[in-house]
Amino acid sequence: MTNSENFHREIAPLSAGDSFLVFDRIKDRFDFPIHYHPEFEINFIFNAAGVKRVVGDHIDEIGEIELVLIGPNLYHGWQLHKCKSDKIHEITIQFHNDLFPETLLSRRILAPINDMFNRSIHGILFSDKIAYELMPRLINLSKLDGIDYFLEITSILYDLAISRNQRILSSYTVDYDKFEDYDKMKIIYEYVQKNFSEKITLEDISTIANMSSISFNRFIKKRTGKTFVNYLNDIRIGYAARWLVENDMSVSEIAYKSGFNNIANFNRIFKSIKKSTPSQYKEEVNGMKRIL
Repeated sequence: MTNSENFHREIAPLSAGDSFLVFDRIKDRFDFPIHYHPEFEINFIFNAAGVKRVVGDHIDEIGEIELVLIGPNLYHGWQLHKCKSDKIHEITIQFHNDLFPETLLSRRILAPINDMFNRSIHGILFSDKIAYELMPRLINLSKLDGIDYFLEITSILYDLAISRNQRILSSYTVDYDKFEDYDKMKIIYEYVQKNFSEKITLEDISTIANMSSISFNRFIKKRTGKTFVNYLNDIRIGYAARWLVENDMSVSEIAYKSGFNNIANFNRIFKSIKKSTPSQYKEEVNGMKRIL
């Protein structure tokens, strides 16, 4: 699994000012395709025996409980496979790959976390023992706020780092030579993050990238697997989904705030990406939380 064009590049709804994003949900299926993203990700899954785990070139069937750390840009996904449960408990924690800078990770006290992050480029499966021990704390995360929220996740990372019987999953790691255009993609990403609520034309973004429209179209398709319009819609819908859960704004207010000037178009695109209407999504995903 080494060709990024075969997989979905997930656009995580994390802004530059966010620290962690936590999803806590009960679900009856896994329907998100194999994907990758530059953020770190912790995945806790309970009551899901028979689900298939895919991490890099690793494929296996999971047991009753699962706790995995995925490093930046490593392909991964979970598939229903033989699982019969209709009450799968999934908690996903995502955070930027530069949240903990090298100057901090180089301190002796954080050496275990630094080492864990370095090994996470292969994906790390933690023991059932530590997964059960941390389960109450992971479930309690959505009840915390502010600095308590930040410190508890950092503490969980430390406990994971020093835990026994960790298993490296993938022999394959990200070939960073394939990410030679990272700086250019970073410029595009940051511009879209700041301006997604406004009209962004292909000519606008091509100029920002210092490319012709034709060259930019080829570039964005190669790097994300999407046209620019689809890439922009992914980011807009990501923010809309977050606001649906976190705020009391109406669907129409969120549609316009996220850059759509037509409510019908917003509803259509939202459903095509999230597989549910905005109202259904708000009811289903009531455990999403983020910190600024």
